[in-house]
Amino acid sequence: MIHNWGIRARVTLVAFVPLLVLAALMTATHTTLRLGELDSSLRARAQAYVRQTAVASEYPLFIGDHIALQQLLDSLLLEEDMAAIALIGPDNSLLAEAGGFESPAPTLAAAPGTHSTEARLRIVEPIRPRPLPIDGAPPDTPLADEPLATLVMEMSLERLARRRAELLWIAAGWMLMVAIGSLALARRMSHSVSGPIRNIAETVLRIGRGEFDRRVPVAGGGSLRMLAEGVNEMAGHLSTAHASMSRQIEDATAELRARRDEAERASIAKSRFLAAASHDLRQPLHALGLFVSELSQQKLDARSRQIVDRIIASAETMDGLLGSLLDISRLDSDALTPVVQSFDLRARLERMVAEQSAVAAEHGLELRLRCPPCRANTDPLLLDRILSNLLSNAIRHTPRGRVLVACRRRGSRLRVEVRDSGPGVAPESQELIFHEFVQLDNPERNRDKGLGLGLAIVRRLGALLGLPLELRSRPGHGAVFAVEVPAAQSEPESRARAPGSFEGVRVLLADEDPAGFAATADLLAGWGCTVEDAADALHGEMAPDSADLIILAPAVDTPAPLDLLARLRARAGLAEVPAILFAADSLTELREHASCANLHLLARPLRPSRLRALMNRLLGVHHIDGQQRAGIG
Repeated sequence: MIHNWGIRARVTLVAFVPLLVLAALMTATHTTLRLGELDSSLRARAQAYVRQTAVASEYPLFIGDHIALQQLLDSLLLEEDMAAIALIGPDNSLLAEAGGFESPAPTLAAAPGTHSTEARLRIVEPIRPRPLPIDGAPPDTPLADEPLATLVMEMSLERLARRRAELLWIAAGWMLMVAIGSLALARRMSHSVSGPIRNIAETVLRIGRGEFDRRVPVAGGGSLRMLAEGVNEMAGHLSTAHASMSRQIEDATAELRARRDEAERASIAKSRFLAAASHDLRQPLHALGLFVSELSQQKLDARSRQIVDRIIASAETMDGLLGSLLDISRLDSDALTPVVQSFDLRARLERMVAEQSAVAAEHGLELRLRCPPCRANTDPLLLDRILSNLLSNAIRHTPRGRVLVACRRRGSRLRVEVRDSGPGVAPESQELIFHEFVQLDNPERNRDKGLGLGLAIVRRLGALLGLPLELRSRPGHGAVFAVEVPAAQSEPESRARAPGSFEGVRVLLADEDPAGFAATADLLAGWGCTVEDAADALHGEMAPDSADLIILAPAVDTPAPLDLLARLRARAGLAEVPAILFAADSLTELREHASCANLHLLARPLRPSRLRALMNRLLGVHHIDGQQRAGIG
């Protein structure tokens, strides 16, 4: 703690502590000596009383004059500090007693000597007969062994205790006076010593804050004067250097600003190019996907089936590459707005694992899911993209073994992990793999392995949703990608429509592109849906009596679909019917209005599997008057 003190406090401590210690030693020594003197004086008086009493009581004891003994004890009781005195015979009988003992006197005769308690000083002394001159014995003849009696005397320590307390209070007072005086002297000395140093320290601090015109007043002599002059000289050099560096920084800042503006213009040009590519490429790719899906449901020979499968694979690869580029563009331009809601996380993980099971089986991998019933609270579509990227990445980079998707609760959050038994990631590469266009195992840039954007998208989506992302891996021991999602309160699950069962579902379809309308209508009809043209509901004389789902596929990327949906619902009386919009990349501004309008967005080019999954989520099943009807799931 002392090393954090300032110089004034240290000088004060150095000057104050020695004086205080010296005063404490002197006071303690004096007080101890005085207390010792008081205690010795009391004991000496007690011994004198004992000797006088022994001499005075010898003859009365010899002749058995108990009255004289009692008078002797009564006179001794009048002495200062005398509390009690008694004579006890050899047979332990009480011969005479004066005053009051702390305990019965006969019980004290067995322990000759001096004994101290908290309040009394007790002396037990045997009285032995001395030889008489008439016996012809010399003066130095020893006393007889058999005592005439035992003298028990108790002296009160109350006055000694009061005197001791007075001495202690006097000592404390002197210590307090010395401490106050020492502190005042130490403060005065520290102020005179540390004042110039504190002025220098304050000036240096202000110079460090940029006040280069500050100077230290030069006063005194010796080292302090040299220090003040050195600080002033340093401040002058710093002022000159600061002015020079400020000019250099201004020049560098102007150059960086120009380069930043150039980079922003390049980014805007890139975004415009990707938007144009979205408009020009997604529409035909969307129609191609629908036509190929319709074609795959027809009866084909083996060669035709093989060609259709290759077309589907190529279209999906193209869709994935284009989607990854557009996702990166949207994330970099902050064009995505999360729609946070509560949903069944286990159901989405089960569907995701089921969709990837065939791919895992082709790689010879065991794909497993371990997840208790739970609900999450975040954007389900963006979370799906994070987890599907992690899962597909784990399957792609695991040559053998297994891939496990696990979920467990951690307090108020759910931790979802994707574990694989692949080659792992070296520590120096764990940050690199989250960068764009980085593929550690694809130096030849094989497009079948993607563009290296999956983990970059995962990191950006995690930052957008505020979901912590973690990677644990060692070379040769696989990898664990983990993401933590806020948990939601459990809700009663509604009875969902059986997956793939769309019999009796009535769809109102609006598509200004005839080819797109035909492809979508054929796809929905192949799933068992009844498709009606929304144009008939808007412009015809008869409006549909009911519909279970509305699908909008606008040809132009404008906010007009919201107006179209409002007019369609007003015309047909379908205010509560859910709607799906095939949205281009530039329609991301609709996301903030979509939830209010019960509108769900699907990006183009459309994957039939995504449309089917969304329809399964939106459509539940119940019976009214014996007829199967669609409702909101």
